Amino acid sequence: MAPLKLAFVFGTRPEAIKLAPIIVAAQARPAEFDVEVISTGQHREMLDQMLEWFEIDATVDLAVMRPDQTITFITSAVLGGVGAHFENSRPDWVIVHGDTTTTFAAALAAFYQRLPVAHVEAGLRTGDIYSPYPEEMNRLLTTRLTSLHLAPTGAARSNLLAEGVPADRIVVTGNPGIDALMLTLAKLTPPAGRPARPEPGPARNLLVTMHRRENHGAPMGGICRAVLDLLDRYPDLTVTLPLHLSPRVREIVLPLLGEHPRVDLCEPLAYPQFVAAMARATLILSDSGGVQEEAPSMGKPVLVLREMTERPEAVAAGAAVIVGADRELIVSVAARLLDDRDAYAQMATVVNPFGDGTAAQQILAALVDHR
Repeated sequence: MAPLKLAFVFGTRPEAIKLAPIIVAAQARPAEFDVEVISTGQHREMLDQMLEWFEIDATVDLAVMRPDQTITFITSAVLGGVGAHFENSRPDWVIVHGDTTTTFAAALAAFYQRLPVAHVEAGLRTGDIYSPYPEEMNRLLTTRLTSLHLAPTGAARSNLLAEGVPADRIVVTGNPGIDALMLTLAKLTPPAGRPARPEPGPARNLLVTMHRRENHGAPMGGICRAVLDLLDRYPDLTVTLPLHLSPRVREIVLPLLGEHPRVDLCEPLAYPQFVAAMARATLILSDSGGVQEEAPSMGKPVLVLREMTERPEAVAAGAAVIVGADRELIVSVAARLLDDRDAYAQMATVVNPFGDGTAAQQILAALVDHR
């Protein structure tokens, strides 16, 4: 039997992180899989770092990124570029991940060519098409174009069933982001540790990431002021804040936090450096979905800087708390964890609900079973 031809399409760092373990696992089995890697280049610099870290070469690079690019531009550029490629390359599976504009446009391009789509991390939902925007709608539209739904958890599977997706087209695999984390931790030297509780003294560190559109403007200002409140309350606390490239993020964060002596405002960290930063952190404040998934594997409590999350499993398990951009709530929850070792330890020892690092192999098995 001929190898199964797999076309992986991605354009951003989060997509690359979560598809990389599947690509690496498939490339290690050339008799079974013929692998094609299509990069749209939706986010250029951070995407290239990921490909280098996981030693992946793009078969096709569309290089669509432009200054001040709009969602409309990205959608049309990816649809045209991927669609033109699929006219000649006829993969057995087009594999997309998550909720980006690349994901939706590539799935639509595959549909126009009558090619089956496998959607990694399928079934995440907030129930509000504008939160996050445009990601929630990207997820919904991709679901309608998908032939095989690779759900990370049972809750994601339930979301798909509620929307009428046939049960035999859904496979619960775990999240390959945990596979990527495990691979990265194994490559880091020295290995990153997993402290069970915060210790007093200068080692206590707050890792903060924020970039989502719903936090732009006043909400992000409230988050920054909460960080300042925590710095005032805890003289031993330091803050690491990788600045997102978006000017809308920088114009809020820099004036509020840029001059504080205990705030390290750094440029975006390459993925291995960010994993190391998570390992060093005492507590994480983030509006990132990937961080909500990864942090439990490292014993790091997360304060979710959003009003709702499509990853409620972390909250239900007790590894994360939704605080939004509420200044008082952020300070209150963070202070409880910094002051109460038992409360911290309870969150830090939760078993990760998103998987155990075997998702890539489960996904490849599902692709073979549903060929």
